[in-house]
Amino acid sequence: MAKEAAKNATNKNAKEKKSFGKRITRFFKDLKSEIKKVVWPSKRQTRNNTLAVLGFTAVTAVFIWILDLILSTVVRLVLG
Repeated sequence: MAKEAAKNATNKNAKEKKSFGKRITRFFKDLKSEIKKVVWPSKRQTRNNTLAVLGFTAVTAVFIWILDLILSTVVRLVLG
């Protein structure tokens, strides 16, 4: 019984090795069909999203800069 299970496993592995090209082909067909489902943003949406990210980055940079100034001043006062 164990020999039969091993034989079935070997046959299964052989089938998988033989169908590698078919699996790759299937992967790219599925990839193509999924890409067709993607809803791409318009130029206006892309611009607005980019501006929002840049604005948030600028605000965060200013916040960190001010925090750095305050903390460095406190450290200088404490250390002398």
